[in-house]
Amino acid sequence: MDSGQLDAVFAAMSDPSRRMILERLTRGEATVGTVASPLPMALPSVSKHIKVLEKAGLVERRIEGREHWLRLSPLGFRTATDWLARYQQFWTESLDQLERLVVALEAPGRDNA
Repeated sequence: MDSGQLDAVFAAMSDPSRRMILERLTRGEATVGTVASPLPMALPSVSKHIKVLEKAGLVERRIEGREHWLRLSPLGFRTATDWLARYQQFWTESLDQLERLVVALEAPGRDNA
């Protein structure tokens, strides 16, 4: 796994404005203007945020005439979920072991005093 790509994904998602952009794009493709309208900043600032999301592989841009359309891209999200999945497996296995230990300690005939 490319740690530079992983760093870029988590850095991109660390900003609330960029998370708002990602949230809007979960509803489907949208123009830059549509994505920018609820954000409390000028369009050039929104464009910088979008470039960070594009570089991280979280957003793709399609240009149609003068309109720039954005959509979510699975690449960056896959990078993050693959990394997180390893830790999910670790914690699932650890909790399963803990459950087996608790069940064994509470087994009938065992002195639990």
